[in-house]
Amino acid sequence: MATKRDYYEILSVQKNASEDEIKQAYRKLALKYHPDKNKGNAEAEEKFKEATEAYEILRDPKKRAQYDKFGHEGVAGFEGFGRGAYTDFSDIFGDFDIGDIFEGFFGAGFSGKGRGKRPRRGADIQYDLIIELEEAATGKEAQIEIPRSETCATCNGSGSGSGAKPAVCPVCNGTGQIRQTQGFFSITQTCYKCRGEGKIITSPCKTCGGSGLVTKKRKITVKIPAGVESGSRLKITGEGEQGPSGGPRGDLYVVIHIKKHQVFDRHGNDILNVVDISYSLACLGGEIEVQTITGGKVKMKIPAGAENGQIFRLKGNGIPYLGSYGRGDQLVKINVRVPKKLSPRQKELLQELARLEGEEAGSSTRQFY
Repeated sequence: MATKRDYYEILSVQKNASEDEIKQAYRKLALKYHPDKNKGNAEAEEKFKEATEAYEILRDPKKRAQYDKFGHEGVAGFEGFGRGAYTDFSDIFGDFDIGDIFEGFFGAGFSGKGRGKRPRRGADIQYDLIIELEEAATGKEAQIEIPRSETCATCNGSGSGSGAKPAVCPVCNGTGQIRQTQGFFSITQTCYKCRGEGKIITSPCKTCGGSGLVTKKRKITVKIPAGVESGSRLKITGEGEQGPSGGPRGDLYVVIHIKKHQVFDRHGNDILNVVDISYSLACLGGEIEVQTITGGKVKMKIPAGAENGQIFRLKGNGIPYLGSYGRGDQLVKINVRVPKKLSPRQKELLQELARLEGEEAGSSTRQFY
């Protein structure tokens, strides 16, 4: 026959431990090894039974005195306690948040925290807003229209029609909770019939169908700051769905989507655009006008001998830094345009240039070094 372990050793307490220390020690082990939290784990169930037996003896002054004097033989008639030994949950866990304990054992569905008549916060709403790149660069105010739930004006949110009063829930008798037995504990759940309200609507409001809420469209002005990017979320507090039972509104999240631009490509806070220039301008240099993101134009110098694909930087002509000072830059990439049709005079001039460069224009035989 296996030798029983010392009860004080099982609970990891000293022999002079107080009742409160013994209770705290058992509570810790019960939470850790309870079978409902360790389904199919024989070792955990055995440790739970062992701890329960030790606590049942040491919690009682008379049994504890017998055990201290004679050991296991002195309490032989009281041994053999296991799962289901206790129904007085508050004796062991009285100063704990019971709902948190239930959540740990059985999940949120058994938390015992019935919703009762407490107002609940409304749901959040997401709205996708498409804007132009210029609007992202300068910022703007946009007016949007969103459908959202609001308190029914007909029943003032009660859900009852024609002045009828809600009836007491026949399942929970108005408590909003149903008592359940889950293995070791006696617990409570939110009533499935009235969803914790304690009352049910017998004559629903014809406007809202008994929900107390109706859907309406609301126009809201959204301030879009300069520098936003695609995917940016703007939070507008209190503009979401109305909460049930008079609860506070949720929030509105406006998600920004920036349309692809015909001229500019955005790279962070810099913007890039391509400008066509003639071959003669690339050779001789000169000055051109360049379009900016703000809609204006600026002059930019092209140095003589500029190469195709070369990039020039216009400082401070890009996208503003969001929530900060300064702007990115505008990057201008030049594309040397080669004419496909030449006038006789253009051909004559290009042939003269080719001879000066030691080339024979139109010849298919070339040597490159």
